[in-house]
Parts: sequence; structure tokens; C-alpha cells
Amino acid sequence: MITFDSETPSLFRFELFVQAGFSELELASVTETLQIANGLGSADRFSWNFISDQPGMVKGSAGMLVQAGPAIPDHMLADWMIVIGAKRQQPEVWLKRLRSMQRNNLGVALLSSAATAYIRHTKKTAGAVTTHWRDFHVLSETGDYPQLTSRLSENSGGVVTSAGAASTAELVIALIAEQLAPHEVAELGNHLLVQTIRNNRTEQPKAISDHQSLFADKIGQTIRLMEESIDEPMPVSELSKAINLSVRQLERQFQSVLKTSPSRFYKQLRLKRARLLLDQTQMSLAEISVATGFSSTGILSKAFRDEYGESPMKSRARTEIRLMD
Repeated sequence: MITFDSETPSLFRFELFVQAGFSELELASVTETLQIANGLGSADRFSWNFISDQPGMVKGSAGMLVQAGPAIPDHMLADWMIVIGAKRQQPEVWLKRLRSMQRNNLGVALLSSAATAYIRHTKKTAGAVTTHWRDFHVLSETGDYPQLTSRLSENSGGVVTSAGAASTAELVIALIAEQLAPHEVAELGNHLLVQTIRNNRTEQPKAISDHQSLFADKIGQTIRLMEESIDEPMPVSELSKAINLSVRQLERQFQSVLKTSPSRFYKQLRLKRARLLLDQTQMSLAEISVATGFSSTGILSKAFRDEYGESPMKSRARTEIRLMD
């Protein structure tokens, strides 16, 4: 369990920072966990309110609306500020409030894309940092972040960076665990149907092959090899040899379970990584070609167009326009 040093007031206060396009999964995970925790005792122990850089009605990624108040540095600080991930993270306002929280020895938790924005802004940190595995790959390709890990969460100087997404409820349980008795922590997990409350040092399931229950053993092994060698693709003959199957047997298993061939599936994995790097980084097309195992920009461009119906540069331009809207 993560432990944090904080005061224990009669009502433990959270402020949830939201921006347009916020993750509704993360927001609901926070509020539902706190609400259930309040129902464990005879009186409420936790409160929360919403703040934003654009106060008023803030719209989430799928249309949820939240009424948020203004985020003013050094004004009405809570015990913890949780910054919800958003499609277009704009950290300027919440970074000022983060500094205010630090000066007052109060806690901050940054979820998914908010953690990514913080890591990019600070560059170097005193302790370890993490973010959602999707951005972990991007950060690893685009900069020197020696303190970056792929764990579910990290606590560095009172700033908690985390993967967010479906692990958000477990993070909130960790943040409030000191305010609850051990049996209440267990009961809270049971209410949320969390069979095992993972601690912060747990590694994220950051690859398709990590979900072993969804694939036959040999297919899972093959996918893991593919994911580990995206920059230097292995021939199907080598993949089959590594898992002690013939090429024909491997092809039959892929066709039966995934309705595609190993080579086609492998190519799709590489193109998804290329699309991620196009959308999330400023890497050149030549650099992306190398990172995804394509021998030239021309080959990457043709494969990308065949898969997504547009060129890599058009995809990047469309993303840039969307970011400016």
C-alpha cells in the first residue's frame, strides 16, 4: 500500500481538477470510491469539489458535464488535488496550484496524461515518476527521463504520478487508506469488486500479451516477442522457432483465434506504434520508421496509407489542427 504523510482532519478534502475532454472513467472512479468510503462509517469522512482553468460547465471526452469552480493559486487549498487526465492536457494553471500545494505540504496526484505533462515540464525529478504505458513509450522515444518507471504510481516529493485509467480506484484507496481501518479498506475493495488491491510498485499490464487469459499460451508468447521487437521485427520463421512451433502451426493458431496471419498482426502492431508516435511526438518520419522497424519512410508511408486510408503526414496535420481547436 502507498503511504503518504498528511494531516488527518475530521473531513478529508479533495479537489478534482478537470479540463475539457477529461477522462470520465478516471473522474467517476475517484468520486465513486470516495462516495462508497463515506458509506462505510456513521458519518462522512471525505469531501470533494471540482475546479478548472475554465470554470463553469466542463465537458468530458464522451459528453459528461461537470460544474467546476475556478482554480486560484493559494486559495482554498484542499488536502489533496487530483488532476484528471484529458485529451488535450494544458498544465499551465494546475502547475501553479501544484506549487501552492507543495509549499503547504499538501498532496497532489496526477493521472495519466496529467502525469505525462508534468514529467515533460519538470524534465528531472528528485524521485521516480510514472504515467500510463501508452505515454511511457512516447516519453522513452523522445527524451531522457532516467527516473521514469512503468509502475502503477510513484510518489516523488508529495507529487504522485500515476497510470490513471482503470487503476484510478486503487490509487484513491491508497490515498485514503490511512483514514480507514484495515477492515474498511478491505470492505471498500469488495464494494468496488477489486479482488486484489495492487500496491504502487506493481508493474502496469502495458502490452497485449500481458492479458494471458485472452490468448492460448503459444499465441501469447508470440505476441510478447512481437511487442518486444517492434523496432527490429523478427521473421515469422524465427518467431515460430522461438516458441517451438512450425510456421504452419503458428499460422493456423493465429487464423483460428485472431482471424489474421502472424505477419499481418505484427505489421498492425508496428503501425499502431507509428501512429502513436505521429500523434504524440515531434519525431521525424525517418525516426519513426526506425523506431517501428520499417526500412524506409516510403515503405512506412505506403503501409500506413493502406491501413488508415491517409498518409502519415496528413494524420499528423489533422492531429495538430484538432489540438488547436
